[in-house]
Amino acid sequence: MNRPLHISVYFDFICPWCLIGKRNLSQALQLLARQQPQTPVELDWIGVQLLPDLPASGVPFAEFYLNRLGSTQAVRQRQAQVQAAAARAGLDIDLQRIPRMPNSADAHRLLVHASALGSAAQLDALLERLFAAYFMRGEDLGDSATLLQIAAECGYPAAQLANSLRGDGSPFYGPGAHSSGGVPTFVINQRLALSGAQPPEVLLGALLRAIEQAPQGSPA
Repeated sequence: MNRPLHISVYFDFICPWCLIGKRNLSQALQLLARQQPQTPVELDWIGVQLLPDLPASGVPFAEFYLNRLGSTQAVRQRQAQVQAAAARAGLDIDLQRIPRMPNSADAHRLLVHASALGSAAQLDALLERLFAAYFMRGEDLGDSATLLQIAAECGYPAAQLANSLRGDGSPFYGPGAHSSGGVPTFVINQRLALSGAQPPEVLLGALLRAIEQAPQGSPA
């Protein structure tokens, strides 16, 4: 069996392209497992807070995008683009259900601390649930009670995670976050980087190149 292939994924919960990229990566990894079953994969999710200056309570979602894009027509076009890309990835996101653009700092802190308490599968379940909270359920990722309830649903001891939440809107600076130029970014074996929600076949090609380029006897 080969040494593990290491993938660092830079992301933010409020970025739809990060969720789309996560789905595309999952598909790429399924294809990789068929072609290279002898190569294990290690995933490292690295939080990047895109909007550190948001107030702790967030801002109205519709108002945020209107201010950001300048017109209702531009907002509709952007949201249609996102919805179409999400559908291609097999996602049913509902942007109309999102009431607020949240401050995502505490959601990132929660995930960092949870990573030390559970398995990789449990952490992925928590990551999926946090994405779903925002894009599919209209829940507030800036609310401490909501975050702890989500963690409890995923089998984490909420009491052990409560101290990781600040509730004051202070920015999150995760380990290695500044080494990413944007989100989503996929860094393979600390050498090969891809930005954006790349299609599964593009991600698979990059993974196979990383395996081919790895010096013999070193990690894939």
